[in-house]
Amino acid sequence: METTVKLKVQGVIELKEALVDGIDVSGHWNRMFEQRVIWEYTPHLIQEVASLNDAESFSWCYQCAKCVPVCPVDVVGNYGPRKLYKNAQTGTSLLESPNLWLCTTCMNCLRVCPKQVDVTKAIPAAREQAILNGKSVPAELQEALENTSRYGNELGQPARKRDAWVAQASVPVRVLSKEKQPVEWLWWVETYPAYHPRGIDASVALARIFHTLGLDVGIIGRDEKTTADSQRLAGERGLFEMLAEENIATLGKYEFKRIVVTDPHAMNAFRKHYPGLGGTYDVWHYTQLLADHLDTLRQHMTRSLGYHVTYHDPCYLGRHHGEYEAPRKLIEALPGVTFSEMWRNRENGYCCGGGGGGMWLDGFVVEHQARRLSEQRILEAVATGADTLVVSCPYEVSRFEDAAKSTGNENTIRIRDIAELIAEAIPA
Repeated sequence: METTVKLKVQGVIELKEALVDGIDVSGHWNRMFEQRVIWEYTPHLIQEVASLNDAESFSWCYQCAKCVPVCPVDVVGNYGPRKLYKNAQTGTSLLESPNLWLCTTCMNCLRVCPKQVDVTKAIPAAREQAILNGKSVPAELQEALENTSRYGNELGQPARKRDAWVAQASVPVRVLSKEKQPVEWLWWVETYPAYHPRGIDASVALARIFHTLGLDVGIIGRDEKTTADSQRLAGERGLFEMLAEENIATLGKYEFKRIVVTDPHAMNAFRKHYPGLGGTYDVWHYTQLLADHLDTLRQHMTRSLGYHVTYHDPCYLGRHHGEYEAPRKLIEALPGVTFSEMWRNRENGYCCGGGGGGMWLDGFVVEHQARRLSEQRILEAVATGADTLVVSCPYEVSRFEDAAKSTGNENTIRIRDIAELIAEAIPA
């Protein structure tokens, strides 16, 4: 039996060169093998994605595979934009595939891509189309989207409790929905720092730091809703735009000069997507604001911590917005702290798995990966010898604490937001 490779290109069967299972089979008929191989070229499945708004670059891939080794999902599974393109090229619709929900939009592939294939645009567009086509959404994600639509936050918490965390702060926190006064800094707290127990820990710490610095800061309180950037990336652009318009209207009620955010995903929404809907603001991540006041902070941080720390770069603070220095300046200023970098850091930093809707897909991805991305990152943090993993995104504290438990490292490494360590270094 002869081995054949059949390529259907515009109705013409043509054979030039192919690679089947890593074996070169050049020529019209390869007589060295007895297995018959059929490969149908399906350009319509590439165009199915590339024809969507913002997804044209999906068709630019020329299979160099530079994206694969830097893709965090490929480290623990079988992924990468090159593989998504190859699958579409050979008969698998991305809109029908589980692979549609595995991308975290971390942007590391775009960083190395010579053709600038941008899956941070293509994947959300494909997810949106799949939802419009009536395709089923993973259950965890569906619940988060329904909660967002109903309550204005993915955790399904009532608006009246959004500023309840303030009662835990040992310093005054101005809630602008209760006392409308102009402020220099409007602090956009976001969902996890307002409702999740570990997010609240960071909010309390940050409130104390702002008070110590004497900054003119206020939060909105119950009228604040999620910026919904992760919901947009998960395919719910309509939901994102609805909440963005509501948030822009809410912000229009208050007087402030700048916005400081706890969450890099909120930063991404405000900086890149709200301007197109009429909301343009001067937006800072809290590490940038604190680094800007580092000289004053040093005077107050007098308690030696004695920790050996490593730091995880959030994808949406680092690669998406280019901020690598501010968190490190703060860490290096902490008294009595030894700092070791993980081997994947800065531009090539790994991903926690929470971006792009991944925060609500852990149960789904476990069926398609050897381990969660957060578990992989915990192993890399432990390998540095550090006893503390420092983070600066509210998704990461709970993700990494869960991963420390599931990898058996609960007693080996603790997870702390930078704000928690700074507050700890300031004597009460």
